[in-house]
This record gives sequence, C-alpha cells and structure tokens, in this order.
Amino acid sequence: MIAKVKAFFRHPGRLIPLLFMGVILAGTLLLLLPVAHLGDNRTSFADALFTSTSAVSVTGLAVVDTPVHWSWFGQFVIMLLFQIGGFGIMTSAVLMALLVTHKLGLRTKLATRMEVSQALNLGDFKAILLRTIVFSLICEAIMALALAIRFSTLDFGLGDAVWYGVFHSVSSFNNAGFALFSDSLMSYATDPWICVPIALGSILGALGMPVIYEVTRRHWGRRQWSVHTKLTLIGSAILIVGGWAAYLVIEWSNPATFGQWPWYDRILPAFFQSAMVRASGFNSIDVGAMREDSLLASIILAFIGGGSASTAGGIKVTTFFLLLLVIWAEVRGEPDVTVFRRRIDPPVIREALTVALVYVACNAFGVFLMQRFEPHIDLTSIMFEVTSAFATMGQSTGITYDLSEPSVWLLTIAMYTGRVGPVLFAASLALRTRKRLYRYPSARPLVG
Repeated sequence: MIAKVKAFFRHPGRLIPLLFMGVILAGTLLLLLPVAHLGDNRTSFADALFTSTSAVSVTGLAVVDTPVHWSWFGQFVIMLLFQIGGFGIMTSAVLMALLVTHKLGLRTKLATRMEVSQALNLGDFKAILLRTIVFSLICEAIMALALAIRFSTLDFGLGDAVWYGVFHSVSSFNNAGFALFSDSLMSYATDPWICVPIALGSILGALGMPVIYEVTRRHWGRRQWSVHTKLTLIGSAILIVGGWAAYLVIEWSNPATFGQWPWYDRILPAFFQSAMVRASGFNSIDVGAMREDSLLASIILAFIGGGSASTAGGIKVTTFFLLLLVIWAEVRGEPDVTVFRRRIDPPVIREALTVALVYVACNAFGVFLMQRFEPHIDLTSIMFEVTSAFATMGQSTGITYDLSEPSVWLLTIAMYTGRVGPVLFAASLALRTRKRLYRYPSARPLVG
C-alpha cells in the first residue's frame, strides 16, 4: 500500500501540480497572519488564496492594493512566492521535457539527437538547473542595483530604495507583475531608468530555460542554435516590435494614454506595454482607458505568451509560429512544414494545434462563466480579465477589485490551470504510448 502511494506521488504529472498547490496553500496561510497586513486591514481566505495563487503562478492580478493592504512581511511573502513559482515553473517544464525525451523511440532519438542536444544537455539536469538559477540571480541582482540607484535619486530612503529595487527586479524577471505602487508603474511611464530595466528583465525571463541555457553556453555559435531557440528569439523580437508599432498607431492620439505626452515621450510607454503584455503584467498606462482595438491586440499577444519552459504564460511563441508555418506551407502547397532548413514532424504540428485549440476552448469557457457572474461588465473587459488570468499575464482594465466572489474563485482556478496546465498537457501528448497494429483506409472530407 505504501509503495503504491509513493509511486502515485512520484509521477511528475501528479507531483508537479501538488507541489504548486502546496506552495500556494502555504503562502495563503502566511498571508492570513495578522503580521501580513497593515493596520486595520483584514484579509479573507479568498483574497489570500487569490494573492498566493497569483504570486506562485507569476500572474500579478490582485484583488487588494498591494502597497496599501500588505505589510513589509506580507510583501516579502509575496516576493518569495513568485520567486519560488518562477524557479518551479522553469524546472518542472524542463523536467517534463527530459521525461518526454527518455520516452522517445530509438529511431526518433537518433533522428533528433543533434537538435535536442543543442537545446538541452539532457544528460545533466543539474547543470541546466544550476546555470539557469545563477543566470537568474545575476540578472535580478543587476536589475535590483540599477533600480535601487534610480529610486534613491527620487526621494526614497536608502532602505526603501533597496527594497523597491529588489522587489521589482525579482517581479520582472519572474514575470510576476506585482508592483509596490498603487498605479503599478504609471507614475514612471516616461522614466527609462525604471521602465527599461524592468522591461529587459521581463523579456529575458520570458525566453525560457532552454534558450537561456543554450545562449549562455554557446556565445558565438548562432548558426548552431536549435530550431527552438531560433524560433523563440526571432518570434519574440517580431512580437515585441509588432506590438510596439500597433500600440503607437492605435493609442497615439488617445488623450487618456499616449496623447497626454509629447511625441518623443510616447515611444517608451508603447515599447513597455508591448514587452509586458505577453509576460509580466506591469503597466505604465491606464489599461482601462485603452481603445478596444488595443485591448484586442493585448488579448492576442497575451494568448501567444512567451517561450517554452519560461515564466511567461500563453500557448508559447514556438507553438504560435509553428501554426503560422503550417498555414504558410498549406498556402504554398508544400508537402512538408519547414523552417531553418529543418522539417517539422507531423506529430509536433498536431501537438501545437491541440494545445492552441484546447487553450482557446478553456479561455472561452472562462469568459462565458464570468459573463454569467458579472452581467453588468462589458464583454471586452471580461475577455481581457480572463485571458490575463489564464495566460498568467496580470494586467487588468480595473475590474478585479470589484469582482464578485464566484468570479474571484474563477480567476484563481484560471491562474492555477493556466500555469501548470500547459506543461502537463503538452507532456501528456508527447508521452502517450497507445499503439495500433493496423490503420484504417484514408478519407478526404471537404474542408471549407
């Protein structure tokens, strides 16, 4: 009996969700302590659970005002939770990748050995983990120093400047999006000394452990990088630049967002929004005042998300661009889907399509439920809120504080599912072992 229980919990498909759930519950209990909140503030179990889930899933949504509600102890607990959550996400994703690789057949291993070995040194998981942790801590330390120096010049005391620098650097690299300002970073929208380090930290954190490991291991060997790394880097750059241009065009004359500044001060907020919306959830403009087409662009970018095995959410950059490559191959009548002189195997294409469709279905179901719970809120805001939670992006149009308890529970489940679900679902697709010794005759039903 004991052996069966141990075997049950050793399976990573069960262990990883339970570990995340355990950390969330521990964080909830810590946030319920009287020392965790300021003054006469009171924290309900639902609010503590929501905040803990948002931190561990590195989402950044909040039902209470972080700097006003939580004490220094509560803020430290939140920072600890999203640091643990960030490391846990990257580690569990790579662990599942290792298990998938061990399940591959000999022919598949030989065919993909070069590609896989470039992306990850699968024989040395400890080296991958250690390199990523060291890289993460170095990046966080550099960003914390830069931010602390800047805050110290803005009438912050030395202790506050250091604390604010550390908190926001860890929050940005882990794509958590929690800020110690009630308006997030709107007061510093045109300050490059604050926005640029936070944006760069979020971009690096959204690349993913395999990309970080490969790039830091092979400084000058760009031509030898794996297809995964190339797709992630090029795809991320395209999405950032594309989002940057889209926000500039749409919001240029909006007096509630970019229109309040001279033309040269609109460049940085547009870049910051483009970098944040796929990952971190910090905002330097009033998201609720953005035009509807900007909100739609944000929903699409959040849906795509960041790199695989990263702290960002979404269906992932590689999944999105693989689907675009499938469409391009079909339009051109190509028999194979190819990229960087490599052919993409059909099972990978099916997995990408399945992940995207399941993601859309779950998100649509969440929108349907919240629309039932909050009939007085417009559909666009609900779509944005649910996508933000499910994609663990963290931005909000401002409705989070006013949601009913059923909606708070719905977003809590969405954040947890959006964090642990994609990794486990993608791994389960790759690990399935069902085989048939026969095949049915082919058919060609009409499409379109």
